[in-house]
Amino acid sequence: MMQQLYDDYNNDYDYSSNIPDECLSIIFQTLSSGDRKRCSLVSRRWYTVEGQNRHRVALNSAAEITPFIPSLFTRFDSITKLSLQCDRKSASIDDNSLGIISLRCVNLTRLKLRGCRDVSDVGMGVLGRNCRVLRKFSCGSCMFGAKGMNALLNNCVTLEELSVKRLRGLSDSDGCGASCEGSGGGGGLELIGTDMVCGNLKGVYLKELYNGQSFGPVLVGSRNLRSLRLFSCLGEWDLVLRSVCDGRESLSEIRLEKLKVSDAGLEAIAKCVNLDTLHLMKVVEYTDEGLAMVARSCRLIRKLHIDGWRNRRMTNRIGDVGLTAVAKNGGNLMELVLIGLNPSIGSLAWISMCCTKLERLAICASDTIGDRELECLAIKTASLKKVCIKGCRLLTNNGIISLATFCPNLVKIKVKKCKRVTGEVVSYVKEKRPLLELSLDVNGIEVDGGDVRTADGEVRVVAGGEGPTAVAGTNDDAAQAESSNTATLWSGLRSRISLFGGNLVTSTVRRWSSGDENQNNN
Repeated sequence: MMQQLYDDYNNDYDYSSNIPDECLSIIFQTLSSGDRKRCSLVSRRWYTVEGQNRHRVALNSAAEITPFIPSLFTRFDSITKLSLQCDRKSASIDDNSLGIISLRCVNLTRLKLRGCRDVSDVGMGVLGRNCRVLRKFSCGSCMFGAKGMNALLNNCVTLEELSVKRLRGLSDSDGCGASCEGSGGGGGLELIGTDMVCGNLKGVYLKELYNGQSFGPVLVGSRNLRSLRLFSCLGEWDLVLRSVCDGRESLSEIRLEKLKVSDAGLEAIAKCVNLDTLHLMKVVEYTDEGLAMVARSCRLIRKLHIDGWRNRRMTNRIGDVGLTAVAKNGGNLMELVLIGLNPSIGSLAWISMCCTKLERLAICASDTIGDRELECLAIKTASLKKVCIKGCRLLTNNGIISLATFCPNLVKIKVKKCKRVTGEVVSYVKEKRPLLELSLDVNGIEVDGGDVRTADGEVRVVAGGEGPTAVAGTNDDAAQAESSNTATLWSGLRSRISLFGGNLVTSTVRRWSSGDENQNNN
C-alpha cells in the first residue's frame, strides 16, 4: 500500500480525480469568489466544473470586454443572476453584445443593467425573446425607451419585480399628466405595458423618471401587485394612483417620495384596505384630510413614515388633525416615523393611548417635542422598544430620563443633534436601566471601561460599563483636541445640510425593522 502511494506521488497522481463533479461543485459553492477563481486555475476539469456551477456573475460592462463575451459566457452558461455595470465615463456594451449574452444565458432569472447607454430598443427586444424566464429586471441610467421596455414586458411572462431608474430614452413630451387609463395616452406620451402579457408583477420601483406616468398601464395590468415605490418622478400622480389602487386588495406596501400627490391621490390609496406599509416622504400638496382618509380606511397599517418636508417655500400641512386620526385608527401600528412635524401634546396623548402595539418611534426636526411631550408618550406607551430622536431643540435630559423610567420594554435610545441633552444623563440611565443601550452624540467625552464605546463623538452605554469623564485640556491632548474640533465643525456642517432630510432617522428605522423581522423569522 505504501509503495502504491509512493508511486502515485512520483507519477503526479491527481487524487481529486476520484471526487465526482457533483461533490466538487458543492465544495466550490462553499468558497468565496476569489477562492473559486483561484481553484478554477488548478486544472482543466476544475475550470470546467467551476464555470458550470457558477450561478451569479457581476461584470464591468465597458465596451472593452466585447471580444471576450463569447468565451466568457460559453464558460458561464449556467448563470441565473447577472449584473452588468458600466461607469458614466466609459462606452458600454451594445445591442450585439447583449444579444450574445442573452443567447448563452437563456436561464437568467435576474438581470441588472447599470449605465449600459449603448443598449437600444433593438437589444432589449432580443433580450426579451431569448430570456423568457426572467423574474427580476432592474435598469438604471440606460438610454433605451418605451419600445424596448414593451418588448421585455411582452415576452417575459414570469416577470415579478421591475425596477427602473433614470431611464433617459422615454420621450420627453408634455404628456406627464396624462391618465394611464386606456392606451391612447395624452400629449404624445408613449405608454408602456398596454399589450403586456406578464400580469404577475408583484413589485414595481420607479425612480427619477421624467415621464414615469407612462408606466401606468403596467401598474394597472399587474393585478397581483404588492409593492409600489415611486421616488422623484415628475408630474402629477393622482390619476395614476386612482387607476392603480381602485379595488386593489393585493397592495400591501406603498412608498412615495418627492412626488406631487394631493388628497385625491391619498383618497385612492385609502381603497387599499390591506395596506401594511405606507411611506409619505417629502410628498407635496396633501393635507390632514387626505391622511385622515387613509388612517380611517387602512386600519392594518403597521409601518407609517411621514416627512413634513419643511422649508421656506412651503408650509407644513400635516398637524394634530391628521396625527390624531392616525392614532385613533392605529391599533396595529408598530413603527411610526415623524420628520419635520410639530405635534402638540394632545395628538401625542392620542398616540400613546391608542397605539398599544407601537414598538419603534422616530421623531426628527420637530420644534414642539420637549420633555413634557416625551413624558406623555413614555407614560402610556409601554410597548416601545426602540426610540430615535434627532434635531429636537427643546428636548433635555429630563425627556430621556422619562423614556428610561416609564418604558419597561425599551432596549435602545438613539439621540442626535439635540443640543440640550448632555452626557450627564448617561450615568442615570446606566444606574437605573443597565441593559438599556443609549446612543447620543456628545462632544468632548472620554470613556473608561471596555463596555462603554465611543465612535466619532458618539457615546454608547451598555451593561457593565464605566461612566464617561470629561476630556482634560492637557498639552498632550492638544493635537487630539484640534482634530476633534475640526471633525466637530464638519459634523455640524453636515448636520445643517441634512437636518431636515431625515436620512439618519430613516436608515436607522430601516435597520431596526430588518433586524426585528430577521429575528422573528428565525
